[in-house]
Amino acid sequence: MSDLPLSGKLALVTGASRGIGAATAEVLAAAGAHVVLTARTGGGLEDVEDRIHQAGGSATIAPLDLTDGESIGRLAQAIGGRWRALDILVLNAATLGSLAAVPSIDAKEFARLLTLNIAAPQALIAAFDLMLRASGDARVVALTSSVAAPRAYWGAYGASKAALETLVGAYGEEVKNISAIRTHIVDPGATRTAMRARAFPGEDPASLKGPDVVGRAILDLVTSDAPTGYRMRVEG
Repeated sequence: MSDLPLSGKLALVTGASRGIGAATAEVLAAAGAHVVLTARTGGGLEDVEDRIHQAGGSATIAPLDLTDGESIGRLAQAIGGRWRALDILVLNAATLGSLAAVPSIDAKEFARLLTLNIAAPQALIAAFDLMLRASGDARVVALTSSVAAPRAYWGAYGASKAALETLVGAYGEEVKNISAIRTHIVDPGATRTAMRARAFPGEDPASLKGPDVVGRAILDLVTSDAPTGYRMRVEG
């Protein structure tokens, strides 16, 4: 496997039990990386891990709730005890929440959404900062959405993605002159996922690109010379 582009690299993918996260994990593993898979649902993670192993790759599953800050710390401690550096961090896990006019956003649901969509990525960056700095070519990839720009009834989810872009971009600026870390923003565009089906229930899934297209685009990005702050939209 030494001739594979990510041979010897370690990747961590959040929301890896299905959709874009699962597809990205499988593509990175096929390229030689050892992939740590995280999500709340252990069953889904086991299915992804099985597919990776059957394809000749290697992966470790870590079921956890990213809204529990202590679980992120425990994950970092466990990974840091086994590996020296983290080369790829894919911040994919997110929740859609309810589509609602801004005055009608439910406060409790909004708090949960912000915890998963923005507080958890910050906690992950904080927990893995030293391992990312230890890499000779670290990439932090954050999944965003076109609704990060204002769109009616998408205020809650869109605000969380706009915040994520700013947060990850700021981290990239902070470390670009003192480390080999580069940050990237990926807008997957319209993709056949469960979240997309919830948001657009009348849409024909067959008209959308599969998550594997996004996974391959992320692989191309993390193996490219794209500079920190680079933003990409994945077309169908």
